[in-house]
Amino acid sequence: MATDQVRLGIIGLGTEGGMYATFLSEGKVPNMRIGAIADIDESKREAAEKLGVPFYTDYQELITSGDVDAVVTTVPHYLHPEMGIYALEHGVHTLVEKPVGVYTKQARELIDVAAEHPELTFGVFFNQRTNPLYKDLKALLDSGELGALRHTSWIITNWWRPQPYYAQSSWRATWGGEGGGVLVNQAPHQLDLWQWLCGVPKSVFAKLSFGFRRDIAVEDEVNALVDFGDGATGSFMTATHDLVGTDRLEILCDKGKIVVDESSKVTITRLVEDEETLSRNMDIETVRTLFRGELDRESLMTSETKDYGSVWGQQHIEVLRNFAAAVQGTEPLLAPGGDGIHGVRLADAMYLSAWLGREVSIENFDEEAYLEELNKRIVAEGLYETRS
Repeated sequence: MATDQVRLGIIGLGTEGGMYATFLSEGKVPNMRIGAIADIDESKREAAEKLGVPFYTDYQELITSGDVDAVVTTVPHYLHPEMGIYALEHGVHTLVEKPVGVYTKQARELIDVAAEHPELTFGVFFNQRTNPLYKDLKALLDSGELGALRHTSWIITNWWRPQPYYAQSSWRATWGGEGGGVLVNQAPHQLDLWQWLCGVPKSVFAKLSFGFRRDIAVEDEVNALVDFGDGATGSFMTATHDLVGTDRLEILCDKGKIVVDESSKVTITRLVEDEETLSRNMDIETVRTLFRGELDRESLMTSETKDYGSVWGQQHIEVLRNFAAAVQGTEPLLAPGGDGIHGVRLADAMYLSAWLGREVSIENFDEEAYLEELNKRIVAEGLYETRS
């Protein structure tokens, strides 16, 4: 298959699925083409006919049709594991949209099935991992050049969503239909990147505001403090009601600091020695000079700033290209599906912490306690059946 195009089945021809269909039909992913489309909305058949590909109203029929080598699941979050499991069990490579599941138990079930089929490619659509800025930061942090992590914070509040956004789909912003708010809809990319870059936290204490500035049952603002162990901590803040919005990531290490603004501009500051050595060896006269603002900062550190610009759209194309290359056996996956559980677990732990009012372990996360609390809210909502 190394020289063939991968035939992708798009399950769910909504905003995301439609965007992927456009990229593929325009030839922007040279090693992939549309094999078929599935959607429960019969009116989407016309779009499939225009593209010249088969259309199915049942995703299972698409998977078993022989028309596709792989599928992407662009459907409500709860359905990703169900569809992913069915595809993998029927010999079809699987790319699930983020998140891989709403709760860790269902995410783990999907990941376990994928592990039983190592001959198949299983990925998650973390398109931000293809951003050259974050790829470069990952390489820098993995190199150890900046030393150990001390603290990191991410303020990501540029997810402004007006009230009509939540009214456009009945499942949107419900516990039973979507499984949460900003943590499961907008912020999974940052939750993934944060752990990809800094490591998986050990515990979290979170304050969530449910329906704070929007008429919804789920959270529209999150403030969380995480513990990475060895004294390293982090804070994460996100919201959907900030019209101005901020996207700022800071990572402080022993030998320097990284600051990212708007996911496009990065400033990297490198200390001439690790901070504790500089602190220990600085004489009092140098300290006075520093406090008077007279010390040449270049004697302590150097900084460089790089603007990567916007790469919107290209990120999604690169995920599809990389996934097809992995199916063809020519490249490793940038975002293996198994990585998806980390963000789900962190989000679930934030919910559980807010619901219980205490710090929650991520290392030994109690997924049954989380599911029990989630089901309480689904029952109170009265719109959907409980989850198991």
